[in-house]
Amino acid sequence: MSVREFVVLGTASQVPTRHRNHNGYLLRWDGEGILFDPGEGTQRQMLRAGVAAHDINRICVTHFHGDHSLGLAGVIQRINLDRVPHPVTAHYPASGQQFFDRLRYATAYRETVALREEPVARDGVLARGPSYVLEARLLSHPVESFGYRLTEPDGRRMVPELLARHGITGPDVGRLQREGRLGGVTLDEVSEARPGQRFGFVMDTRLCDGVRELAQGCDMLVIESTFLDEDERLATDHGHLTAGQAAGVAREAGVRHLVLTHFSQRYADPAEFERQARAAGFEGELTVAADLVRVPLPKRGA
Repeated sequence: MSVREFVVLGTASQVPTRHRNHNGYLLRWDGEGILFDPGEGTQRQMLRAGVAAHDINRICVTHFHGDHSLGLAGVIQRINLDRVPHPVTAHYPASGQQFFDRLRYATAYRETVALREEPVARDGVLARGPSYVLEARLLSHPVESFGYRLTEPDGRRMVPELLARHGITGPDVGRLQREGRLGGVTLDEVSEARPGQRFGFVMDTRLCDGVRELAQGCDMLVIESTFLDEDERLATDHGHLTAGQAAGVAREAGVRHLVLTHFSQRYADPAEFERQARAAGFEGELTVAADLVRVPLPKRGA
């Protein structure tokens, strides 16, 4: 059975707090794990969340500020220490190659795993596989930053009533799915379109086209909301979003489940982020992220 869930390892912006670790997020997508923005302390948070180095197939770094990348050194060394049996691919802004190199080789260790470096230089598709297409979009931050998006290919859902009407049962259902036709019955006659799932990951940025493109039609959007709305000027000056801005994007993009994260230490009441997101008109499912929370992706559309 496939598992698709979002594991929150850390939610603090800039500095950790007593209750929030630096950023770190793992997306479980069927049999693959994608680690986003491993900040300082990610390796320990993985242990607490039950995430193993073997679970990681890709690492996606949005940008090279420390709260999003200082954990790379420990994670990469752990992958090698545990002799992960599969290659691991790393995506990160190409303009930050010097920082990736420093973190990858911060101390001495034995390399036992093939770590494939695939830096991101422009918008576009980064990888294609049977269960998703991975894309990147440029964001707006003081240093170059990219957001990421996974899109599952659209499929078809078999409709039991239509199968019964045509007398198709048992192994013949699978045969029809594979071949597209069974006798005089086509696949389209007994099935309906099922949109593929969409997942967007947006970290440090002002409002920009890239944010909107990444969010469009997402079943789950994970997005920074560093500031509350009353501090919008600070957000713009430092290249961040407010809770209301993030929720407004999600509302306009038709997001089903919104996950807010990357909170400034200046705010003591997490519930205020939810209140402002609702005030911005977002009516879908909403999670104000906390460390070590697991959030299942919404079920696929009909």
